[in-house]
Amino acid sequence: MDLEQRDAGQPRELLPVDESCRQLTQYLRDILLDPQQARLDLEQLDQACRELGEAMGELQALAQDLTYYSTQLSKGNLTLDFPKSGSSLYSGLKNLHANLKHITWQAGQVSKGDYSQRVSFLGEFSDAFNTMTEQLKVREAQLKAEAQLKAEAQRAERRAGIIDGYTGMLADLLSQREEWMLVVDTSTRKIVHCNKCPVDGVSCGAFCESCSQRLPIRSKLLEWNGSERYKVWEEESGGACYRATSFPVEWKGRHACVHIVADITNEKMNARHLNNQEYHDVDTGVRNRLFLDEFMGRVLQEKVDFTLCYLDLEGVEEINATRGRKAGDTYIQNFVDAVRKHFRNSDTFARIKDDKFCLVLFGSVKHLIERKMSEIAAAFQRDEEKIFKHRCSFNFGIVEVNGETNTMTLDELLDRAEVPIRISKRQRRKMEMDFDFF
Repeated sequence: MDLEQRDAGQPRELLPVDESCRQLTQYLRDILLDPQQARLDLEQLDQACRELGEAMGELQALAQDLTYYSTQLSKGNLTLDFPKSGSSLYSGLKNLHANLKHITWQAGQVSKGDYSQRVSFLGEFSDAFNTMTEQLKVREAQLKAEAQLKAEAQRAERRAGIIDGYTGMLADLLSQREEWMLVVDTSTRKIVHCNKCPVDGVSCGAFCESCSQRLPIRSKLLEWNGSERYKVWEEESGGACYRATSFPVEWKGRHACVHIVADITNEKMNARHLNNQEYHDVDTGVRNRLFLDEFMGRVLQEKVDFTLCYLDLEGVEEINATRGRKAGDTYIQNFVDAVRKHFRNSDTFARIKDDKFCLVLFGSVKHLIERKMSEIAAAFQRDEEKIFKHRCSFNFGIVEVNGETNTMTLDELLDRAEVPIRISKRQRRKMEMDFDFF
């Protein structure tokens, strides 16, 4: 406290009461308005005013403390300790200090995502703080929803990309096959893709009506509602039978149904003859010449493309002569099993006579049959020589037939397919004769 005091041994002239009161009044003004200039000489005051002067000195010290602590609080210093004073003037600052510390903690909780924090003791600041936390809560919910929508959109985009990739791959795989692939828009019931169509996206209009590959069961395909996830069904029309594999799919951003359709007329005909012994070779279990005649009669009449392979098994007569007819039958059966292992049950394989066979596949598949025959020849020769101690082999000739332009009968086709076999045999006999001569 800035109270001026002098040594007790020096006598001083005391101010009268009225002047002492004036000094005290000025001192109080300085404490309130200009604390740096606040000075008071207690020894100069009248004796009756000194107790008041001492009290005002205590007030000055208290005012200095309040100024310091309020300044620290205004700077955000919440770690200070208030003096242990009984003055009620500290209570407001102490409450403010406690409130600020609690608000600081609440702000930390809000920063961690706890938007339930509320302030109820700071008037307008409470309203502002509570409004802020509510807005932050709403904004975070919006951001989460936006992030979820964005993530779902990205997943949908990736899914659409994967679906487009798979559907494109499926379309590419079926583009050169005999099966039909039709994609039907579920809302418009229009064909938006057909692997027989040169232009993608052509609807089921004039093109489909005039297309040579037009499906008789097209109307049935357009009616399929796609309520089932996957369905395999058959339909007959105009004496022909078709198997459709249908399933819903997203096609280039639209809901659609895919129908993969195969003509199974010949398969059905084969099935009808499957249990009829009249059409089977008794010794080998494969189809016989009678079946082949009827089957090829229908194929040639329908003018479809096919590939015919004529097979000539060698060594049967020699094995019959040296090891007996039973060994010869086993040799033939082993050959039949080797061929059937490399082809489908729906492919037509028939025994024409003792060591002559015929294989018929739909489409132009000469390269496929040649590859399969090479595999069969390698395995057959390797395995059979171990059993019969004899060169085991077969010859084959292949003819690809265009159904629309073909004019040859089955016998003529078989004869044409046998030509390279006869040439090969003549050349081999000539080489053997030349070798024996030398």
